Amino acid sequence: MVFNTYNMAAANLGPSSRRKREKGGGQDGSSTALYVDRRKSKVWNYYTKLGDAYVECNVCKKQLSFHNSTTTMREHLVRKHSIRDTLLSQLKDDQTSESDYVAQENTAKRSRQTTPESSLYHAASCSEPRTDMILELVLEMIFRDLHPLSVVKDKGFGLLIGYLEPNFTLPSPVQLSSMLWHRYNVVKQHLERYLQTAQAIVVCVEFWVSQLSQTYLTVTANFIDGEWRRARCVMETQQAHKDKAEEGDLGEKLSAVLSEFGLSSKSVFCVMHDSPQSTAANSQQLKNVYGWNSLCCAARTLHLCIKAGLEVEQVQEALSAARGIVRYFQQDAKATCSLNSKLEAINKTKLKLVMDVGSRWITTIEMCESLLDLKWAIMSVLEEHPKGTAAVQNLADHQWKLLQDLVPVMRTIKIATSFLREEQNASVSSLMPCIHGIIAAIGQQSEESGAVIKTVVGNIRSELTQRWGLSEDEKVLESPAVIASFLDPRFKEMRFLSPSLRSELHKRVKNMLSQVFNHQSPSATQFWMPNLDYKAEGGDAGSQLSAHKDRCSSTPSQSMYDILLGKDPTESMPEIHQQLENYIVEPLCKRSTNPLDWWKNNEHRFPAVARLSRQYLAVPATAVLPDQAFAAGESTLEHRRAVLAPENLDQILFLHQNFDFLESMRNSSETWNRTAH
Repeated sequence: MVFNTYNMAAANLGPSSRRKREKGGGQDGSSTALYVDRRKSKVWNYYTKLGDAYVECNVCKKQLSFHNSTTTMREHLVRKHSIRDTLLSQLKDDQTSESDYVAQENTAKRSRQTTPESSLYHAASCSEPRTDMILELVLEMIFRDLHPLSVVKDKGFGLLIGYLEPNFTLPSPVQLSSMLWHRYNVVKQHLERYLQTAQAIVVCVEFWVSQLSQTYLTVTANFIDGEWRRARCVMETQQAHKDKAEEGDLGEKLSAVLSEFGLSSKSVFCVMHDSPQSTAANSQQLKNVYGWNSLCCAARTLHLCIKAGLEVEQVQEALSAARGIVRYFQQDAKATCSLNSKLEAINKTKLKLVMDVGSRWITTIEMCESLLDLKWAIMSVLEEHPKGTAAVQNLADHQWKLLQDLVPVMRTIKIATSFLREEQNASVSSLMPCIHGIIAAIGQQSEESGAVIKTVVGNIRSELTQRWGLSEDEKVLESPAVIASFLDPRFKEMRFLSPSLRSELHKRVKNMLSQVFNHQSPSATQFWMPNLDYKAEGGDAGSQLSAHKDRCSSTPSQSMYDILLGKDPTESMPEIHQQLENYIVEPLCKRSTNPLDWWKNNEHRFPAVARLSRQYLAVPATAVLPDQAFAAGESTLEHRRAVLAPENLDQILFLHQNFDFLESMRNSSETWNRTAH
């Protein structure tokens, strides 16, 4: 699949690509001799106005909506007729003459002394091409950086624009909303075409809460496209009642979102939930009604496993005392000053105390590490300040030792999250090797530790085993994560499974290939066709059949290989099964290899297995991006989306996620095509 077959020209998606073209001027040298009409755009040479609301293209006679802007008209010319405005570069040069610069400076000085209302919004308009470009850049700033539309009403923003472009009239939020909808619809059309090419889609659901305590549901589509690129596209963000979503109406919401993009329920391979509660409440209904399997986000499941491990009483007491120390230094300015002075004396001012957050276990290890690094300074400050020992309970020696033993265990799990954050490990295929690695590593670490740490490690290992069903053979063999690991050329040896389970898994994958790809594989009757050639001849069928048998009996039917070694199993083996056997004996590739790159280069050798791999490797390990899922704090995306107004939130988040992605897909396809040719 080549993405640029969708003709997603840069004019459709925004000014980013157009700016590069505009720097070079017109398409030929004749543009410099043309007269520049500042009052009317050259675009009107190709259109006829039909009243106040519509225009008609003189080339193809198509009617377009008109809203006092020629942006849509220009995009139509570029996209449909490859006609570009060759005067745009000249207009830019002409309108920056010396007299203009003097006028701009004088207006800018006045703008610092007056309000935006009096100097910016009632100034004479700048040239239309430049106005359109600035409008589009303001719009891009809003959805790229997740700003509310009301930013154009902020005084500081008005002063900035007034200084840079005194004659520009800032749009109102209502005008921006109309532009936003237009851009949203253009990008949505391209995304709809892109999704139509997906072999199988993994739908991820994320519930999150805004600052106004409104719950939202973001639906994301994950798949691997024809060029073996991992695609992650936001489809929709809508208001939701999480309690109701956990009561089983999620399927209806997802089905409605899919229909918006012209997709049926059969296009969904599975659903990834962001919490065990959502998984438990909806998995049965999604399976029975829609045939969708459900998985839970690995980051969330791992958090619950670690939380259960830390529930040991002695650990909770030590962590509570640790939080008390951090809180004391956060609230007492004198104690903090003394601590900083001691750190400056040894040139370790970068060390800071960290308070953990209950919903993010990684912050717990950071808190313990910061306390252990500053232990000597903390104890010194508490001894020097008499109020310190009275205000806060210091950690006992055995508690310091407990934290010291706990940190290596937690650090091992943190390393596992770094592993899952890497691009080549984004698929669920990396999850089972990672989980088994955690279980083995922390088990070894606990052997030389005390009883408390052994209990902690035992609880974590037990939770990991139970939540991922590692002790139940049937669950293991049915797990999409296990099948994905087998289809990942780095882990196909499945060393974490017993030999008997590996053999059974191979049989199940073979059956899956037979069921799914039977219509594509050579027919089993193909090998017997020579024995049926009598049906094509005339005369008595019975006599010809006996004659055929006589001919066969008089001819040696077995080769010397068959006589000595027995029947060749590959002769009667369907092609897809032969592909699977060849894939199994294929040498392992390096663990740093991206499995998608490997399959892109080897798809022609194992086409049936590759088709199955494209489905399973599309399943992500986490419901959101790994960096967000395993982050120690709130991401910029989470912080900024929480303050957006509900009216335009869906469109802004949609463009924020998909705009650059679709353009990068187009650019990479164009680069690949140039290289291929």
